[in-house]
Amino acid sequence: MNTDKISILKDNIGKVIVGKDHVVELALCALIANGHVLLEDVPGTGKTVLAKSIAASAGIDFERIQFTPDLLPTDITGLNVVNVQNGEFSFHKGPVFTSILLADEINRATPRTQAGLLECMEERQVTVDGVTRKLPDTFFVIATQNPIETAGTFPLPEAQLDRFMMKLSMGFPSQDEEKKILERALTGDRLKALEAVVTGEDILAWRQEASSVSVHSELVTYITDIVKATRNRSDVAAGVSPRGSIALLRCAQALAFIRGREYVVPEDIKELAVPVLAHRLVIPHTFGKSSSCEDIILKILDEVPVPTEEFR
Repeated sequence: MNTDKISILKDNIGKVIVGKDHVVELALCALIANGHVLLEDVPGTGKTVLAKSIAASAGIDFERIQFTPDLLPTDITGLNVVNVQNGEFSFHKGPVFTSILLADEINRATPRTQAGLLECMEERQVTVDGVTRKLPDTFFVIATQNPIETAGTFPLPEAQLDRFMMKLSMGFPSQDEEKKILERALTGDRLKALEAVVTGEDILAWRQEASSVSVHSELVTYITDIVKATRNRSDVAAGVSPRGSIALLRCAQALAFIRGREYVVPEDIKELAVPVLAHRLVIPHTFGKSSSCEDIILKILDEVPVPTEEFR
């Protein structure tokens, strides 16, 4: 298992993103696990830069959609346009036909427009006027939303949230990290100078290798125990779905692969449980209290016995 290129990719992204190595690693974990990422944080913390850095480092196509209340589903997927010369319709592809899609401030669009991404994210295809078109194999959505400025926003429904493999937060940099950011700003825009160090073919090969990472049967049971616990709590209206179970399994394989292991260990699952599972919980009266979902997952991790087998 050769992960040298992944290290090179992380180092290349690190030329632009300062002090967020763990967030970068988890974002790459979702990419290799063939999932999508929701970044929830205040403006200016580097969400857009992270998406652009991954695309530039991988040398793959990148598109950005600024979600607004007047955005239509066809602005995302594309539409059929009539040719006035011959009277025939031709399909004009929307920005979703790309490898990495940045859905900026996704919660500012109406639910109807948000739903335009559902088929794209789950089936990697777009259906317009009865015709289905495949999206690129490397299709990866990074959506952002601002948790504090909620005026004029439309909270993502559970069906949409469940399609994001992970929910991450960049967080503010430390003082030393912010000093490095300012010093780099004095030397010019490093993002523009960022060169591709891997290819889309590398990403597809990583996905194939990660899917073959060994998962002990005790760890499969451990995942189901954690998920079952989310469904049996009185303070949870709806627990994690089977899609969430699969996401945790795939992410654990991807994280083990990124770290050069051919097998998953319990620590992989525990590390990923909050970013993969917390946003899938439905809790009554939790508007603006997403941290309570994280607390519940952490409590479950404390309560569920950790397997102690030899996982090599």
